[in-house]
Amino acid sequence: MPCTTILVGKKASFDGSTMIARNDDSGSGHFTAKRFVVVKPEEQPRHYRSVISHVEMDLPDHPQRYTACPNVDPSKGIWAASGINASNVAMTATETITTNARVLGADPLVELEEADEASGRPEKAGGIGEEDLIVLTLPYIHSAREGVQRLGALHEQYGTYETNGVGFADGNEIWWFESVGGHHWIARRVPDEAYVVMPNQLGIDYFDLRDACGEQKDFMCSPDLAAWMKENHLDLTLRGGNARVTSDADRSGEEPEGVFNPRDAFGSHDDADHVYNTPRAWFMLRTLNPGTAVWDGPNAEYTPQSDDLPWCMIPERKVTVEDVKYVLSSHYQGTPYDPYGSYGDASMRGAYRSIGINRNDFLALLQIRPDVDARFRSVEWIAFASNAFNALAPFYTNVEDTPSYMKDTTLRVSTDSFYWASRLIAALTDASYGKSLNHIEHYEMTVLAKGHETIAKYDRALQRAAADGADEPALRALCAKGNEEMAEILKRAADHTLDQVLFETSNGMKNSYSRSDH
Repeated sequence: MPCTTILVGKKASFDGSTMIARNDDSGSGHFTAKRFVVVKPEEQPRHYRSVISHVEMDLPDHPQRYTACPNVDPSKGIWAASGINASNVAMTATETITTNARVLGADPLVELEEADEASGRPEKAGGIGEEDLIVLTLPYIHSAREGVQRLGALHEQYGTYETNGVGFADGNEIWWFESVGGHHWIARRVPDEAYVVMPNQLGIDYFDLRDACGEQKDFMCSPDLAAWMKENHLDLTLRGGNARVTSDADRSGEEPEGVFNPRDAFGSHDDADHVYNTPRAWFMLRTLNPGTAVWDGPNAEYTPQSDDLPWCMIPERKVTVEDVKYVLSSHYQGTPYDPYGSYGDASMRGAYRSIGINRNDFLALLQIRPDVDARFRSVEWIAFASNAFNALAPFYTNVEDTPSYMKDTTLRVSTDSFYWASRLIAALTDASYGKSLNHIEHYEMTVLAKGHETIAKYDRALQRAAADGADEPALRALCAKGNEEMAEILKRAADHTLDQVLFETSNGMKNSYSRSDH
């Protein structure tokens, strides 16, 4: 799916938490209704069959409870998308990423081959894909590292019909997983002091095979990755091959054997990337590190079309929930590329694919707070519809159920659902942008502030209850009470904002007339 991801290490975040967040977007011309639910162990299948690829497998016993954001319409599969399990491990899946012909020739994707009655050829199932990954992985892992290992083993055994990037986080580590071809994969631990930005493009720009095939401190990969790369001549690293080298001394900065750039080996550098992918990474890096590099003008070190944008950077200040929401809502505001802009070269407005696009399905920010009691440590911030015009609200994940406003989305448009209320607000605001933007800014600020306030309030109540000896069910019930309060705040704010933007858009209708009768 066309999505955007940001990963924030614990020393880079405002409160020492790990944060992984992703926009889940529909393909062009589509809108996918979503809901926020809890999947209990008894609801998890023991035998799984993919709707898209028809791959089948038995799943382990004793799955954990986990949150998910599945499709409302199950006809194309579950698409659980993101969640946090009972062990306080978060997973977001997936960021669809790019590759190249050399990789696909060396390890073809595993696609469904339908039966051919005329020749008597039976159906051949495809591999796993975005539809499946949360359900197959999240209920069975107890750390981010374990998530990489399980997902890697699934890729090796069943293959995949698409290349994807997947984020895992616990209270201590964040790992980023990228599939490479049909069966191979790489993963890198996000440095604690750094953040990572990921558009729909293979992103890891530095990889140490020595560590991945040895200690696995910061890197992991398919067991045969090194041999496979060598056999297929995939490592494009120049070691002493620069045409400007005039002596051995000039080669002192070359990479040692085993260290390479995965973007060169496995990724793409297509013209389409410079319109669809790299501009998104450029804007996020430019926002969080405005003084670190020159991002604009004729002397820019990095531009929206740069292929060498850093995969990770140390931010100039610690990253907040509000920062994550802002960059994942971007439509290039403050630049000549803003489709809503009224300045600069008009021909460049909307030239690049926005992050906060009309077909955002939802945003999930998964926050694991290591200094908080494990029984109420994890918070999932949720927003639905176009991020440019929505609001982000927090919910505890150690619960047995989610509020009706978040889970009971149907395919019928209804303001009783946060998803549909958000869709309506976004469409009406876009149509009356100049008049309605102030309402949206107030709406977003109000919900974020009330979100922080509500979590702080219930954290205190939960700490008191825990100190008084409350058991696990009692603490879960208190988390659920906090979620219900948050959902009620959210509904009031959404209803009020919908009333405001409907008024503004109605006044702008083309059949309006200034004269009226009294």
